[in-house]
Amino acid sequence: MVLAQDVTGSIIGFIVNPIAGMGGAVGLKGTDGAQVLGEAIRRGAVRKAPDRARETLRALRATDPDIRFLTCAGEMGESLLRDEGFEAEVIHVPDDPTTAYDTRRASEALIESGAELVLFCGGDGTARDIVSIVGTRLPVVGIPAGVKMHSSVFAVTPSDAAHLVQGFLATGALRDGEVMDVDEEEFRDGAVRSTLFGLARVPDDRALLQPTKSSYSGGDAEAEAEELAIFVAEEMREGTVYLLGPGSTTAHVARAMGQDKTPLGVDAYLDGKVIGLDLSEQDILRLIRGHDTVSIIVTPIGSQGFIFGRGNQQLSHKVLRSVGVDNIVVIATPTKARDTPLLRVDTGDHLLDSEMRKPVKVLTGYRRRKLMRVA
Repeated sequence: MVLAQDVTGSIIGFIVNPIAGMGGAVGLKGTDGAQVLGEAIRRGAVRKAPDRARETLRALRATDPDIRFLTCAGEMGESLLRDEGFEAEVIHVPDDPTTAYDTRRASEALIESGAELVLFCGGDGTARDIVSIVGTRLPVVGIPAGVKMHSSVFAVTPSDAAHLVQGFLATGALRDGEVMDVDEEEFRDGAVRSTLFGLARVPDDRALLQPTKSSYSGGDAEAEAEELAIFVAEEMREGTVYLLGPGSTTAHVARAMGQDKTPLGVDAYLDGKVIGLDLSEQDILRLIRGHDTVSIIVTPIGSQGFIFGRGNQQLSHKVLRSVGVDNIVVIATPTKARDTPLLRVDTGDHLLDSEMRKPVKVLTGYRRRKLMRVA
């Protein structure tokens, strides 16, 4: 995407939550709070948000090298910007380690310093902290780096975030995006309760922004999920390890086997029995080394369409490479499939993502399938 309009002199606010998403691959489903962060580090979590932010900056650098950034000192923005050759003015010096206070204080400073837009890297918690300060006074673009990203202020991929910034600078077109409030402690316990925190202004490009996550419940939805689950359980092959991703649809599959399922975890089954619950990326890699045949069963996030890269970071690109893309089964109830126009992947491995971007036969019911496009 190359825009002809000259954007020299544009001023963009840039905030990075350096610990965003650290809990995902190690099975913690978030990284809010010092205690959870400490546990993530103990489990061997690595920082991925800086790499996600760097990808966005490199895409911007290729077309708009003269953008001027207002940012935070050190790992909250300045270091990445200078590494990528951008001019950066520090408007806030964060604590070490950084906290939500630093995100909010930086947002205040961006308003005071004349930023035209806030480009941030993080998850729903980061979005809430920023929007709690800027409201609708400044537009925002989120670089997806968290575990749970239910809000519609995030780009589909880091490079899409760069295109959203470019589009805003060229046209100024904006619309409302929803910022969702998800209680992380309840989320880790398996309860997904998303409520509307507030509205933000985002660039008007629905193709590059992810929609708000939708949930499905009630009589028809339950009946659809039960029918689908029975068929999936019946089709499971002896001697094959099945990795069930998060979600209520996959929970119905476990129930059809008469087994437990962690609603937001990745669990392993062999011959109808549980062999691992709430597995981390490393747990999965160790487990599958001892088995010849492994299959992954996932369901897309409602409306958003993500099958990998949102909420199931335990199923990393390393795991997917080990299992093989031909051994992935996507399931969705007819209602969810109808309301999800396409599937999405954002694993952080661009070659792997491109390999998976092809039409997929999604299992929607008893011996029923629907061909869906992966974007």
